[in-house]
Amino acid sequence: MPLPNSTEGATPGRAQAPPTLLPRYLALAYTALIVYASLHPFSDWRDPGLSPFSFLDAAWPRYWTVFDLTTNVLAYLPLGFLLTLALRHLPGRWTPAFAGWLFGALISFCLESLQTWLPSRVPSNLDLASNSIGAGIGVLFAIWHGGRFFSQVALMQQRLLAPIPHSEPGLVLIALWLLTQLSPETILFGAGDLRHLLEITPALPYAAPSFFAIETGIIICNTVAIGLITRTLLADHNSSYLALAAFFLLALSIRTLSAAILVDPSHAFVWLTPGAGLGMMIGSAMLLLMLLLPVAWRISLAGLALMAGTVLVNLTPPNPYSAVALATWRQGHFLNFNGLTRLTASFWPFFALPYLTIIGRRI
Repeated sequence: MPLPNSTEGATPGRAQAPPTLLPRYLALAYTALIVYASLHPFSDWRDPGLSPFSFLDAAWPRYWTVFDLTTNVLAYLPLGFLLTLALRHLPGRWTPAFAGWLFGALISFCLESLQTWLPSRVPSNLDLASNSIGAGIGVLFAIWHGGRFFSQVALMQQRLLAPIPHSEPGLVLIALWLLTQLSPETILFGAGDLRHLLEITPALPYAAPSFFAIETGIIICNTVAIGLITRTLLADHNSSYLALAAFFLLALSIRTLSAAILVDPSHAFVWLTPGAGLGMMIGSAMLLLMLLLPVAWRISLAGLALMAGTVLVNLTPPNPYSAVALATWRQGHFLNFNGLTRLTASFWPFFALPYLTIIGRRI
């Protein structure tokens, strides 16, 4: 079965959307996440005196679980799916599918080989096999449903998104921001904390009044920044405000579910502190007023709010709850996932600011 292009499957008589570049950007972002999750924590590299390819002919691993196998398959399924669609313009009927599977398996092979020099990781031929199987399943989904799926995505982009340049990278940025809400130990909506990466001790000691003030400021700044960025991507129609409200509701739902699942059900709404409540109220009121401004002003204010929120995050006193939550959800199978979400949260503002600069110059 040939891999359809992004406009195939559209309803006859309706205007077809232009091909979307979203699969390409999603494939790049997802590959970066896979690389980081596979090599986390990127420390204590050493030479064990073994060939990086010795795992290929090793015996069946002594320690393995069904959970690990399932995770390895599922982690590479989206990668095979996205790579195949990103390469759909290659010549030949089956070339995109074969290239998508080959690149997925090659990425897994390279990462398993690099794990030879990481003492906290164990390269495994079983992991390579399960990753390759997952990529292959993703390729099959791309062949069967990928073109039709992204043709609908392209039509939705045409209806819902503003006609601005580089809207697809903006969608990827928003999706990555939603990923950061899976870290229950961080301040609500907070991003850009580099202290754990640079091993910097917090400048301010913990005290309830100062933590309340800074937490409120962080949530105000980030509510304004994320709201303005999201609104810039949305087309001008009556449902844009409803879509914006639904977006924030989705973010809070992700935060609630992550705390309930990864920490404890009793901690599901711990994020709803007095500072969070006040910050969301003030931030929402400011956001509604700023949405009345011209687009260029909104982009500038989004950048200022993002920078202010990042500075405040790095001034936040250590929160005792954060340490408890981090220690709890690092246990078991979530260590690498924790590193992934924390890294995304740390660097997200530093990807968003250049994006705002680029689209600000084009509008």
